[in-house]
Amino acid sequence: MDTKLVTRQLLRAIRGKRSQVAFSRRLGYRGNPVADWEAGRREPTAAGLLTGCERSGIDVPAAFARFHPPTAEALGDGDDAGVARWLSAVRGNTPIGDIAARASLSRYQVSRFLSGATRPRVTEWLQLVEALTGRVVDLVAELVPIAAVPSLVAVHAQRAASRRLLFEEPWTALVLSLVETTAYRALPVHEPGWIARTLDIDAATEARALERLVAAGVLRWDGRRYANAGPLTIDTRASVEAISALKAHWAGVGLARTHAPRPDDVLSYNTFSVSKADLERIRELHRAYFREVRSLVAASEPTETVALINVQLVTFDVP
Repeated sequence: MDTKLVTRQLLRAIRGKRSQVAFSRRLGYRGNPVADWEAGRREPTAAGLLTGCERSGIDVPAAFARFHPPTAEALGDGDDAGVARWLSAVRGNTPIGDIAARASLSRYQVSRFLSGATRPRVTEWLQLVEALTGRVVDLVAELVPIAAVPSLVAVHAQRAASRRLLFEEPWTALVLSLVETTAYRALPVHEPGWIARTLDIDAATEARALERLVAAGVLRWDGRRYANAGPLTIDTRASVEAISALKAHWAGVGLARTHAPRPDDVLSYNTFSVSKADLERIRELHRAYFREVRSLVAASEPTETVALINVQLVTFDVP
């Protein structure tokens, strides 16, 4: 992804039908910095871009709420402090070194951006969003029509297809994970059925998952085996029914494994009575556990095995 080109096209899309001079005046400038921005000679800060969105009638809080609901409030008014708060909220516990490597920025830069000591320019901000979420294309699409950012149209279409995969073909998630392992990459050539045997699925499910992953641009064929070509993400705006069906699928896999566990499986349960205050603490521990796991997985190298975590916290109403 050419982030500098995306920045130029995004700024142009935010301006809309106004002239560069008229938009510069609308932003409070006497000169015409918009012309420099769109030509790539200069860039506004991330907060400046969000101000431009607001002046163009774009509902920034609503866009961020759709993009990442849990952290949207941290943005506040979208000023410099709000940008830093939001980035920090999205970061969670991800190590700064990992973020820097993914964003092609220095640890020093990332640290100062997250603390608010330095204001990120738009390109740097987009790089950070992609490093933190892998979904910068989705954020751009929430702010402006994606067709107005030509360099992202194909990527957006592919990622939209990849998001549908998890609901239409749930096994694609583990098939992709297995393809990324050292064991699969050590195969001289792809062996049809190897994935199916490893995951305890039928050969037809393996073939269908691989075909859909390639079609969505998530996997590519390198002549000998499959290789990662892009992210597989979940559509957080999917219906409650679709999300529930996906959870039910993996709960069913976990249930099947309880009847035929493998030696390294950890299958546990616990029933208890507890105060409502402590139950809320347990809920937070539940959420914190998943956050820690996501952070650990993101930093784990080499990838040697695949696993499924399936945890339920179920309460019963007591009158």
